[in-house]
This record gives sequence, structure tokens and C-alpha cells, in this order.
Amino acid sequence: MTEQPTEPQAHAVHIDGQPGQATIRIGGEALPPGTVTGYVLQHDISAALPMLILHTRQPDGVAFQGLARVAVGVAKTPADQICEFLNAVDPERLDQESLNRADYGGGPGATARAMLMTLTEWARNTEGGTH
Repeated sequence: MTEQPTEPQAHAVHIDGQPGQATIRIGGEALPPGTVTGYVLQHDISAALPMLILHTRQPDGVAFQGLARVAVGVAKTPADQICEFLNAVDPERLDQESLNRADYGGGPGATARAMLMTLTEWARNTEGGTH
């Protein structure tokens, strides 16, 4: 089978959300009360359109009913996050700040200990900047 599914069309969406409930209209049609159990509205400013994900309650005995665009995402593992952080570290700045610490102390492993403490502080204070 080589037939590709057609790209879904954009629809007008209106969400009237209040604590504990939301009325959602798609193309002017309200979804039946109790159908939607939650929603996620995501918009990347550079993207043309936001993405609306509806979490729905399906009738008994139905696993899913309707059309869907399916995407599988893999969250970053802790190792991925650590590697990303370490790749952004400026080695010369790490050397300088580690060796200039007031609690440097000296002795075996002192430099490594100072670097680990510096990296820990940077990780806790990271706000998108490069260290």
C-alpha cells in the first residue's frame, strides 16, 4: 500500500475553560459535554499554527474512534540532559572558577571535587546561559 494519508486541515477552535470544566468548539460545533477530559494547547511561535491535543473519554468498549495524527516522542533521558549541559560548559571558565573557589581545600582529588561542586552550582542556576 503506497497511498499516503491526506494532511489534516486546520479548524477554527474556541475553548472556554474554567476550573473543573471546559467547553470546546471545533468548527463552531461544541463537543458533547463529558467527552473531553483534558487538553493541551501547544504553540511554537515560529510555527504557523498551534497544536491542540484533546484527551477524550471514549464510549464503553471502544479503544478509539475517529481520525488521528500520531506522533511518537521520546523524552530526553537524564543522560541526554547531562551531556547537553556538559557540552555547553566552557572548559577554561570551569578551570578558573574551580581553582578560585574559597572552599578549594587542596589534597587528593581537590581539583575534581572543586569542578564537580562548580558544575553542580551551575546546573542549579542554569537559565539558558552557557557556562
